[in-house]
Amino acid sequence: MFHNLKLDAAKVYLFIEFTASAFFSMMFVTMSLYEATVAGLTPLQLVLVGTTVELSIFVFEIPTGVVADAFSRRLSIIIGYVVMGIGTLVEGFFPAFLPILLAQVIWAFGYTFTSGATQAWISDEIGEGPANQLFMRATRIGLIASLLGMGLAIFIGANNVALPIRFGALGVLAIGLALIFIMPETGFKPASKEDRNNWQHMWHTFNEGLRSVRARPRLITILGVGLFYGLYSEGFDRLWVKHLIDHFEIPVIFGNNQVAFFAVLRIAGSILTIFAIRFVEKRVDSGSPLAIGRAMLIVTGVIGLAMIGFAISPLLSLTLGLYLVIKVLRDVHDPLNSAWVNQKLDPETRATVHSMVGQVDAIGQVAGGPGVGLIARFFSVGAAIATSGLLLMPAMFLVGRANSQSGQEADTGADAALIV
Repeated sequence: MFHNLKLDAAKVYLFIEFTASAFFSMMFVTMSLYEATVAGLTPLQLVLVGTTVELSIFVFEIPTGVVADAFSRRLSIIIGYVVMGIGTLVEGFFPAFLPILLAQVIWAFGYTFTSGATQAWISDEIGEGPANQLFMRATRIGLIASLLGMGLAIFIGANNVALPIRFGALGVLAIGLALIFIMPETGFKPASKEDRNNWQHMWHTFNEGLRSVRARPRLITILGVGLFYGLYSEGFDRLWVKHLIDHFEIPVIFGNNQVAFFAVLRIAGSILTIFAIRFVEKRVDSGSPLAIGRAMLIVTGVIGLAMIGFAISPLLSLTLGLYLVIKVLRDVHDPLNSAWVNQKLDPETRATVHSMVGQVDAIGQVAGGPGVGLIARFFSVGAAIATSGLLLMPAMFLVGRANSQSGQEADTGADAALIV
């Protein structure tokens, strides 16, 4: 009976992107404010919360990614959304440091079931080329949905900062339940089991993914870029709201509603990102690793400089402008990076390779987070954010190296074609 409810894979992917973006934005627009005010976390505790997420992702990323390659990507994604919803509910109802840490572990466990698996699932269902184009379209649609989520957060959270988190968590849980009935899986082929048991199968799939990475120098370099993106991001993600609250007088919007101010700020960023993503879609060839790499070079450099400026700016208007630059370029980076990694991957190990990218990012955040948190504790939040910006700058060298390797791969491919 429910089989007839299954939809076209591209439509399901866009459904996931739209609904997840709406509910996550509803939660995340208030999450940092909730942790800093209602839960009363210190700057160091705020960073440790983020470090807990990333350490959990580091532990869970490869096993759950291998599950997606070895058993079912559809099942992996469904489990992920259900577990993420449960984890966020824990945080929304228990505003204290230890329960929030537990919530991060649960959420991260669920997230790793979707990380890599979602990109691999849609690539299998509709093909690598159409999937790379869909990543950009889905990002734009997700940004529109995030506007809806943030708008709802303004009203839901007007008198209680925790309510958007609770409502959003229930929505994420509902996504997982809905996918049980509408999500197809026709293109998936499990990695060959041969004569191995399940654990041997998982280990074999991981080794095959690792072999795929080692065989391609450009992909190894891209993983290095991901490490520096992990190193820099934790300090900014966890401290930018605290920095604004501590150093500036927040303007009054819709009465004494701080949720409204941060929601309007994020909405402005999302609107700008919609135009930026559209610009990138038209100007950057999603099928060319070299074109993507050149865009990544610009994005990386500007993010790093903008973060340093955000940390030291004495003017609220300038600080908010730099925040918008950072947000827009980080949103542009995500689909670019997905398409960059996704070039010519073996379908049997695609989810595992994407999960490795997530794991490297998690390693960077685990390594960089505590140090940045200590700088915030003993110096200032601004110093911690400036340090985070500096941590990103070495990634520019690796992006340039990946671009050189892309050119070499193209030359090698051309030579091989001539020989044939």
